[in-house]
Amino acid sequence: MARNDFQGSLDLLVLKTLSQRGKLHGYGIVLHIQRASDELLRVEEGSLYPALHRMEQSKWISSEWALTETNRRAKYYKLTAVGRKELQDAEESFEQLVKGIRAMLQYA
Repeated sequence: MARNDFQGSLDLLVLKTLSQRGKLHGYGIVLHIQRASDELLRVEEGSLYPALHRMEQSKWISSEWALTETNRRAKYYKLTAVGRKELQDAEESFEQLVKGIRAMLQYA
């Protein structure tokens, strides 16, 4: 899979996670993606944090520092209105991609 394809998929996974779970810190996002995918998807910190930074610059998410359940400072991320629109567009685009791949697999 091309790097840009994975990057787009990671964005979709993060945006979907935040839409479902509300505010989460990076590790919480990673855990949710793993659990929701039955451990099939794993997101490395080296991919996640640059993606979060890029999405924050694009105004898809916002962040604030807060304490975790264990009294550690962590940056919590949440979806913005712009991010909700991006999520909708990304989900539609992904569905079209899946539809095209399914069609190709049927007739190939």
